[in-house]
Amino acid sequence: MVVMTSFADLGLPAGIANQLRKQGISIPFPIQAAAIPDALAGRDILGRAPTGSGKTFAFGLPMIARLSSSGASKPSQPRGVILTPTRELAAQISERLRAVAQPVGLRVLEVVGGVSIGNQIRQLAAPVDILVATPGRALELIELKHLNLSQAQMVVLDEADLMADLGFLPQVVKLLKRTPRTGQRLFFSATLDGDVKQLVAKFMNNPVTHATAEVTATIDTMKHYCFQVDNKRNRNHVVARIANRKGKTIMFMRTKYGVDRQVHKLRQVGVNAAGLHGDKSQIIRTAVVSAFSQGRIPVLVATDIAARGIDISAIDVVVHIDPPADYKGYLHRAGRTARAGATGKVITLVLADQTDEVNQLLHKAGVTAETFNITPESPELIELTQATPPSGQALGELHLQLPEAQHSHRRGSRGKQSGASEGRGRGHRRKAGKKSSWGGSPEVSIHSTKRSGNRKVRGR
Repeated sequence: MVVMTSFADLGLPAGIANQLRKQGISIPFPIQAAAIPDALAGRDILGRAPTGSGKTFAFGLPMIARLSSSGASKPSQPRGVILTPTRELAAQISERLRAVAQPVGLRVLEVVGGVSIGNQIRQLAAPVDILVATPGRALELIELKHLNLSQAQMVVLDEADLMADLGFLPQVVKLLKRTPRTGQRLFFSATLDGDVKQLVAKFMNNPVTHATAEVTATIDTMKHYCFQVDNKRNRNHVVARIANRKGKTIMFMRTKYGVDRQVHKLRQVGVNAAGLHGDKSQIIRTAVVSAFSQGRIPVLVATDIAARGIDISAIDVVVHIDPPADYKGYLHRAGRTARAGATGKVITLVLADQTDEVNQLLHKAGVTAETFNITPESPELIELTQATPPSGQALGELHLQLPEAQHSHRRGSRGKQSGASEGRGRGHRRKAGKKSSWGGSPEVSIHSTKRSGNRKVRGR
């Protein structure tokens, strides 16, 4: 009989193990079982595991355990710091760790660009144990003298390679230099290469490496297809029919403008779609992710910010409308489906002049994809995706439920909205008393402009 390892067996305090059991979590994932004992022992760690494999608890649980038994925090001086490249990832990390940290007396605070910095300054005026931050906003708060990292005993870089790829490396270096040289460092990512090696050499002390798996898109429950489409007009029809299928679908474009334009096209033919990219305010991004996660919006069109920026279950199909720029982009986009043992399909739409590019990309990714010549009427399109023609009746305004926490921030603060590298907030005001038709939280409405396909946001 095989005895499964428990979280208590890994050395976590009984109080934390009990909180996990209350959430229905009892057996650690491989990266957690590998990394947690060394993290509890104070070792620097390089952790490599695919997205969706449990990295958040691999670094978050040891941080909670160590900080809960090592004194008290001061205002503006967190003892644990987690740096992450996107606002969505920061929100998810905060939510998951807060559920375990609060019962053992630790406060988790999230600071990101695109929302009121004044509200974050007020929140930092109270003791903060664990700070989850995007690099730009963290530096901004430091420059304003409302954040001090001199007491950071543990520092985590999550998605370290993505931060390097997105140009955050200089900001990350500045932040790490402000933390104690003797502090513990934990760098986690799906891949650990390129510029990440510079950070390892400069800031880590004899790190132990835990690599449970290479980032891959070849798991048995994920199927890959190339749909050869002869022109952009037919591609538009194919996209609309796939988007009109039942179930959650995420579609990727390379540019922000492409996302906005594609969402406009889909809504004009009757498909309930929303867009996600870095130029949207944090209020809108949070509302879009929430609506997609809960199934109120079945189709999300996104730039690569969502490839590692969100973790949503039950996404049946991933569609590359624009092929990604490189094989890593393919792997991380594909990783939005077939999570936690579920099945999923990854579809790349290929125009004639993209064939060589896509073939090379798939080869580098180690992916074997079935190829079909597809028209909007192809039986393979229906069989493989359950595509169906949309109604052709244009949808009206996209109403997004404003999360209660965001509503409270807006109501309680008129502070400057600043995004640094994570995006810039634009003034969003709502008329007093307007409530959502879904419940007690207010709404924002997104209107599309026919001339450019961009979005205007009007508070309601």
